[in-house]
Order: sequence, then structure tokens, then C-alpha cells
Amino acid sequence: MAVEVPDGPDADPVAVAREIALRLLDVRDRTRRELERALAKRRVPEEAVREVLDRLTEVGLIDDRRFADATFDGQQRRQRSTRALRQELRTKGVDAEVIEQAASEVDDETDLAVARELVAKRARSLERFPHQVRYRRMAGQLARRGFSSSVIATALRELPSDEVDGGLAEPDFG
Repeated sequence: MAVEVPDGPDADPVAVAREIALRLLDVRDRTRRELERALAKRRVPEEAVREVLDRLTEVGLIDDRRFADATFDGQQRRQRSTRALRQELRTKGVDAEVIEQAASEVDDETDLAVARELVAKRARSLERFPHQVRYRRMAGQLARRGFSSSVIATALRELPSDEVDGGLAEPDFG
């Protein structure tokens, strides 16, 4: 049951901004920039936006560093590369320095572990295809998730090959 946010001419812009921001934060954590964009979309005056977001930051409901850390902590579950997560955080308005601090705490082997897990999971659904097709499809999926070519090659080197195709570890695209 949604309660309508008062947005008539008599509505207090700070109360409107607070209500919108809290509702958005109730669904999931958001960056300060995401909330700024949402409030601007609702035509909340900049002064009210700044006041409300400063207060929410002060009480700890908005914390871009915590948001960035949580994004990288969930990397295994989300099956995305560190590079893709960095880009996602930039898009959400997180400061580059905050992104780099959070990314620096990620182990160098994390991307490879995530890629291997994704390959293992996806390999079962592609068993009926020839090795080259499986390799190509999985390489494309990993590339779309932002993994580097070296991580893709390493993860796919372990892909079981068919006896029929000569046991190629990697396809020969000629």
C-alpha cells in the first residue's frame, strides 16, 4: 500500500525530499548521487536536496564508501569483474578515490575465481554443443561481464574438451 508523497504547492520541500529519499533507501542502499538524481527528477529544490542528503549522510544512511565496499563484497554473488563493478560505481556517482580504495581491498585472484565459477555453472547448460561453440559462448559471456582477455583465457583453459574435436584446449579460429 503506497502512501502518496505530498507534492502540491503547500508541501514542505524538505519533508518531500526526506520522504522520497527514505523510501528509496528502504528498497536498497543508494549512493548520494543516485538520490540527488531521483530528487532532481521529482523537481525537489536543490537546497532541500542538499539539506536532506547532508543529514542522511550525517546519520549514516548514505555512505558511498560502505556502498562501494558492499558492491565488491558481493562480487562472487553478482558474477561480475572488478572492472565492471568499477564502471557501475562510476555510473552511480561514486567518487573515483572511493572506488579505488574499495577495489584495492579485492584480492587479485577474485576475478579469476568469479570467472571460473561462472564457467563451471554455465558449462553444464552447454554440454550438448561442440567445444568451440561452448568456448566462444562462454568467452562472450565473460567479456560482457567485464573480464579481461587473460582472465577469460585462463578460466576457459579448464573447460572440458570433446574427444571428437581432438581435445583442443582453445579453439582455432584460423
